[in-house]
Amino acid sequence: MFGKITGLTLAFSLSFTYVTAQQVALGPETYTAAGEFPTSLFSEYWNDPTQTVSQVQPKITDSILNITFPQNLTDPETISNNDTTDPLYYPKSTLFGSAAEGLYQNVTSQIQDIIKNQQGSNCTKCIDALTVAGTLAKQAPTLVPQLLVSLCNQYKFASTSGCQVYSENAQSPFYAQVLAYANLSGSDGQYLCQNFISVSKCPRPPLPKFNPNEFWSKPKPSNVSSPEPKGTNRVKVLHMSDFHIDPKYATGSEANCTSGLCCRRGNLVASLQSNYTPSVPAPRFGYFACDTPWALGAAAVEAIPILTGTDGEDSLNMTLFTGDLVYHDPYNQLSRDYIQYTETALFNLWKRTLNPSSPLFAAIGNHDQYQQAFDSPHTLPGNLTKEFSWNYEHLSTLWKNNDWIDDEAVKEAKTHYGAYSVQHASNLKIITINTDLWYRSNIFSFINTTQSDNFGFLKFLAKELQECEDSNSKAYIVGHVLSGWDGTNPVIGPTDAFYQIVDRYSNTIKALFWGHTHEDQNMIYYSNNATARSENTAQNVGWIGPSITPLTDINSGFRLYEVDAETWDILDAHTWYSNVSTYNELDGQLEFGPSYQYEYNTRKAYGQNIDWPENAPLNATWWHKVTEEMSNDGGALVNLYNAHQGKLSVRSPNCTSTACIEAKVCYMRSGSAPIGLNCTQGFGSVQ
Repeated sequence: MFGKITGLTLAFSLSFTYVTAQQVALGPETYTAAGEFPTSLFSEYWNDPTQTVSQVQPKITDSILNITFPQNLTDPETISNNDTTDPLYYPKSTLFGSAAEGLYQNVTSQIQDIIKNQQGSNCTKCIDALTVAGTLAKQAPTLVPQLLVSLCNQYKFASTSGCQVYSENAQSPFYAQVLAYANLSGSDGQYLCQNFISVSKCPRPPLPKFNPNEFWSKPKPSNVSSPEPKGTNRVKVLHMSDFHIDPKYATGSEANCTSGLCCRRGNLVASLQSNYTPSVPAPRFGYFACDTPWALGAAAVEAIPILTGTDGEDSLNMTLFTGDLVYHDPYNQLSRDYIQYTETALFNLWKRTLNPSSPLFAAIGNHDQYQQAFDSPHTLPGNLTKEFSWNYEHLSTLWKNNDWIDDEAVKEAKTHYGAYSVQHASNLKIITINTDLWYRSNIFSFINTTQSDNFGFLKFLAKELQECEDSNSKAYIVGHVLSGWDGTNPVIGPTDAFYQIVDRYSNTIKALFWGHTHEDQNMIYYSNNATARSENTAQNVGWIGPSITPLTDINSGFRLYEVDAETWDILDAHTWYSNVSTYNELDGQLEFGPSYQYEYNTRKAYGQNIDWPENAPLNATWWHKVTEEMSNDGGALVNLYNAHQGKLSVRSPNCTSTACIEAKVCYMRSGSAPIGLNCTQGFGSVQ
C-alpha cells in the first residue's frame, strides 16, 4: 500500500519461510491501524483528538488520589523538567550558618587540591575526593548541590545545562544521601568511582561473599521430576515491555536531533540554530530516536488483541509487563504527579483494551520512579526510610483497583519496594521483583556493596520460592533490569546472589521475564554458577521482551507465549513488530496508520535442526542446543537472532564476525552480571 512498507524483503523472507500452523489460534498476520486516533480509548481529552497536527492530550482522573491531572502534564509546550514541588530529603544537618559555609569552603579546597595533585593514581584521587565530599554530606548536606554543580562546571563533567542534574531541585539530595551513608573509603567508594567516573580507572571491587544460609535453610531436593506437558491445553500469555509513552512528543519537531531525546520542541541538530526547518520532521506515529507518541501507543493496544486472537472469547490468560511506562528524560528529572499521571493513564487503558477479563502483572521499571532509576533502601534513617514509598503505594493500589492483585499483594508491594507475589493458579505463583535495586544507574545500589542483598528484596524472593517448593507450586519471576546478558546493566553482587537463588530453586522456577534493553533476547541459567555449560547443566530460561518504544534505532514489538495450562511450561512463542522506517510515509493521509505484522515463531526460527518432541517445552536444554547450533553453523542462526534482536530494524548492524558470533552465544549463556562481564564486550546491543 505504501512503497517502503514492503521493504526489508530479505528479512521478511527469512521470517516468513518458517511460519507454519501454530498450536493456538492466532489472528491475521498483519493488522493496520486507522490513520485517525481511536478517540474511544479515553473518555475525555484536553485537545481535539481528531486533529493530526499534534498528539492527543488525554484527560485522566485518578480515583485513588481523587484528582484530575492538569493539562500541563499532557501538553508538550508546558511539561516541565524542573520539579520544585515534591519533597526532597537530606541527611540530618549538624552544622549551620558560618560553620557550615566554612566547611564547604574547606571541602572545596581539599577536593581541588586532590585533583591537582600529581601524586597517586586517578582511582585514589577519586576515592579521596568522594571521602572529603562525604564530610560535607554528613554535616551540612544541604550544601552538597552547590558543591556538585560547582565542581561539574569547573571540571566539565557535563555541559552547563547537564550540570543542573546536580541541582537542589534535581538529584543532589539523593547524592547527598549516598555520600553520607556509603563507605566511601572502602568498597562503596571504589565502586562509585569505577561506575560513574570513568577517568578514575578504578577496578571493580570483588564479589561479596555469598552466604546461602542468609537465603534458605532447606537443601535443594534431589531427584525431582516434573510432569511432562501434554500440549493439549494451551493458554496465551502476553509479554509487553518498555512502553515509554511520551506526551512531550511534538509532531513535526526535529526527529534527528543530537541533544537528548528527539521529537521534542527545542531539541536541535547540533550544526543548526533555532528557527529552522527540521531535517527529519517527527512523524505522527514515531521515529527511531524518540519514545512512543500516543498515536503509536494506540496502534499497539489496538493491534495486540487482534493479532494474538484474544479479542473474542479466547482471551489472554495473563499479561506480563516488564516495566517502563514513562518516557526517557535526558536529565532524569520528572515530577511525582507526572509519574502518577502516566501510571493511571496506561493501566486504565490496558485494562479496557488488553485485560478486561484477565490479570496483568507488572514490575517497576527504572523510568517508573522519581528520580528516574533511584530506589533507596529502607535501612536509611528518618524521612529517608520511606522516601520512595509513595510510588509503591500508588502502583499497588492501581493494580488492586484493576482486580490484578489482592490485599495481601498490596501489603507486600508497599513493604518490598513494589515487589509482590500472586497465586495465579493452584500450581503457579507470579513473583515480581524490583530490579532497579541492582541497576548500576541507581546510586543507592552502591551503599553496602560488600553485602549481596542490602535491600532485602532477594530474601523476599527466596522466601516466596521456598513457599512454592513447600506447596508443590511453580513460579514465574518477573522483573525489569535483566540479571545478566552482557553484564553492563546491573551491579555484580546482587545478581550473583540471584543466580545462586535461581540455581537452588531451579525445579520450582518455570521461566523468568525481563525488559529494559528494548531488544528481543534470551538468557540461560546453569547449575553451579555456570562453571560448566551444557545441555545437562542448563536449568532455566530468561525471556527479555521486545519494547513498544522504537528508542533507539529499533522497531516496535511484543510477544505472546503458548503455555501449557497444567505445567506452565512455555511451549512456543510468537513475536510481532511494526516497521518504524515506514512511519514518515503515513503523514499527510488519514486512511492508514502503522502496521503490526508477524515477525517469527520461536520454535520454527531456531529449532529446525534440533531434534525435539513437538510438545516438549522451549526450556533451558532446548535453548542450550540452540546456542550449540549457533556456534557451529557459520553464523547463520546468530545473524537471524541478531535481526530479531532489533525486530528487523533497517538500522540494526549485522553480526557476522567471529567475535560477534562468539559474544552473542556467550551473552545468551550468562544469567548474572559477573558471568556476562566475562564475555567479549561491544556486541550486546543492536542500537
